[in-house]
Amino acid sequence: MLRLDAATVRFGGRPVLDGVSLDVASHEIVCVLGPSGSGKSTLLRAVAGLQALDSGRVLLDGRDQAAVPAHRRGVGLMFQDHQLFPQRDVGGNVAFGLRMHGAAKGEQGARVNELLELVGLPGARSRAVAALSGGEQQRVALARALAPRPRLLMLDEPLGQLDRSLRERLVIELRQLFGELGTTVLAVTHDQGEAFALADRVVVMRDGRIAQSGTPLEVWERPADEFVARFLGFDNVVGATVSGAVADTPWGKVPVPDGAVQGAGTVLVRPAGVRLVAPADGLRCAVAARTFRGTHVALRLQPEGAPAIEAACGLRDAPAVGAEVGVSFDAAETVVLGG
Repeated sequence: MLRLDAATVRFGGRPVLDGVSLDVASHEIVCVLGPSGSGKSTLLRAVAGLQALDSGRVLLDGRDQAAVPAHRRGVGLMFQDHQLFPQRDVGGNVAFGLRMHGAAKGEQGARVNELLELVGLPGARSRAVAALSGGEQQRVALARALAPRPRLLMLDEPLGQLDRSLRERLVIELRQLFGELGTTVLAVTHDQGEAFALADRVVVMRDGRIAQSGTPLEVWERPADEFVARFLGFDNVVGATVSGAVADTPWGKVPVPDGAVQGAGTVLVRPAGVRLVAPADGLRCAVAARTFRGTHVALRLQPEGAPAIEAACGLRDAPAVGAEVGVSFDAAETVVLGG
């Protein structure tokens, strides 16, 4: 449905979108993930027609959109701050796009009722926007974006202003809703948890380019390089030289999976792959810090003369700060990174 072909946008001569090529299939949910300044919001604005390309193309259903203004592209756009009309009630907000498309009043009313039911706000049609909670405003903004039946729905940090528990609940509801409607979605966010829960495919951006694209499982299990690994929150990343089934690292010999790329490179060990053993049976480390994570304890372990190591430990088994432990590594949780 959507194709970006070498899309480039420059601000002051500097590329903020640098030759990006990306396809989004019908009914697919794609989340673009990246730190601030990576180009993800510019990508969204370019697709919507709110930002002109300096070179490259945006195609929708195979048609180049260069000469198509934003209001004729048939896409829906929902921003982080919702941008609801305070002078209109809930029904007036949801019906706005329908009025702009010339829908009859009867059609507008039926569609508003249908969408408010879908987003979990039945009977809210006459409520004032100011009387809604943040989560309810988010649902109204979503209903408004869906009302004209856009062929592509784009979300810009849609849950960014909500508290964590509400975000976690709504992202599950959104995925279910989009699946029921068959909606094609392109969303941008800096929250990897949100992206991984919502998306069929995750696209990680860096400095205006795509660093990695794949299913959430593929990106999580095999980050493309050190940047992606660290952006996903992995800290156990060190330079290494791989020979056979072993990587020579600042932590000593670390086992690697079969078929690992040989030679100089970078190795990631997930916290789940850091095993605590007796000090005499592994790399000696001091417990520098421990952080309660709800389901486990995150440990920061400091070996002598080497980078710190993050480990995950069961609640009852977590050693105290200052304790000495040994560390061994699990090849199944080790990734030899590219780049």
